[in-house]
Amino acid sequence: MTRQHYDLEGKRIWVAGHRGMVGQAIVRRLASENCEIIVADRTAVDLRRQRDVEDWVDKARPDAVFLAAAKVGGILANSSYPAEFLYDNLMIEANIIEAARRAGVSKLVFLGSSCIYPKMAPQPILEDALLSGPLEPTNEWYAVAKIAGIKLCQAYRRQYGSNFICAQPTNLYGPGDNFDLSSSHVLPALLRKAHDAREAGAPTLTVWGSGTPLREFLHVDDLADAVVFLARHYSGEEIVNVGTGEEVSIRQLAEQVCAVVGFRGDLEFDGTKPDGTPRKLVSSDKLSGLGWRARTSLADGLATTYRWFRENQGHLFERVL
Repeated sequence: MTRQHYDLEGKRIWVAGHRGMVGQAIVRRLASENCEIIVADRTAVDLRRQRDVEDWVDKARPDAVFLAAAKVGGILANSSYPAEFLYDNLMIEANIIEAARRAGVSKLVFLGSSCIYPKMAPQPILEDALLSGPLEPTNEWYAVAKIAGIKLCQAYRRQYGSNFICAQPTNLYGPGDNFDLSSSHVLPALLRKAHDAREAGAPTLTVWGSGTPLREFLHVDDLADAVVFLARHYSGEEIVNVGTGEEVSIRQLAEQVCAVVGFRGDLEFDGTKPDGTPRKLVSSDKLSGLGWRARTSLADGLATTYRWFRENQGHLFERVL
């Protein structure tokens, strides 16, 4: 692990993907730093178009970049739009990374995902499990794009000496999440379903799959704190996992969600729907070795996320950044 002190003070920092859940959290975290936050509005810059990105970066001249822009979604969205998940994410990351190199950006943090790891990777998953086996088919399009982004950052370090690093967060949730049932991940989908079921007085709540898969969940504000920490203290080709070290079954998660929402009906598990990877727990030993640990418990995170949802319900969150 290569430690490095990188000073954020006085820097112009581009948060790419500032409208998404992760980008919003990074903006919130950087607000307490003595730096200038810059953003590129999607109406002015199409991140999938190389000329748009390079022209914008040439004018904006950021010192550092947090690359959180991506097209994201759950199992249904990945299976319905495989070409978009692959093409859009490949173009976004390649355009931003190349434009950052051309502009002499002094630090770039690329946000990957724990779905980059093989479906049957040994648990907890170490960073060197990357490319050691087949991917989970339900999200392979997104995973392939993220792996390409990682390899691009590593290649730029080797060929150009670019100070580009890669963080791999586990399953994320929190304020600004996507609660659209056609494209959301499991935790926000369960919150939305439980809320709707309670409001409708429904006797049951249907959960996709068997309920047995194990998942790890990280509050997005913890992730934002972690990537700012890494930007300051880490410089190396090795990817770095970001997680909590704790896991919960989908059944247990559904039960906790129902308790937070106040839904008191029965849970029904639809075994005709896919479970995805049976278990996914990342090892965050590298990050904890650098001195960072997550602080938000799942119980507290669920409560604050549901409160945010209730304050903002009525909006649909289309997560194409």
